[in-house]
Amino acid sequence: MTEAMSKDRIHYALLANRHDGLTEGVRGLLETTFDVVLMVADEISLFESATRLPIDVAVVDLALTRGEGIGLVRRLRAHCPTMKLIVVSVHDEPSASRLVLEAGANGFVLKRAIATDLLPAVDAVLAGQGYVSPLRGS
Repeated sequence: MTEAMSKDRIHYALLANRHDGLTEGVRGLLETTFDVVLMVADEISLFESATRLPIDVAVVDLALTRGEGIGLVRRLRAHCPTMKLIVVSVHDEPSASRLVLEAGANGFVLKRAIATDLLPAVDAVLAGQGYVSPLRGS
């Protein structure tokens, strides 16, 4: 558990991704920090979970909705203004992370760097800071 989280309540992470292989690996990472890790595979389940439960951090694949990722980030921010939101994406262009952050995400993690960058991103956003995966050679 990170220093930014109190020990007097249960802490929730929400993982939204359509790809089972990636989801299981990410769930394992999040389970090292959170008491409960919920997994969803569609936008409807994401919004139901995010609005009904005290989610501390949501990790959302930008490709969860086909072509509407930035809109999804905006809608999540509007419905869950206090929830920390980390977006994961294959897009490594600086414009991708900029758009996601401008839409309301707290962090941006490249899928290819999820094993090394996700937990530092979680720590940063829970501490009230932003996080963007450093650009690395392919």
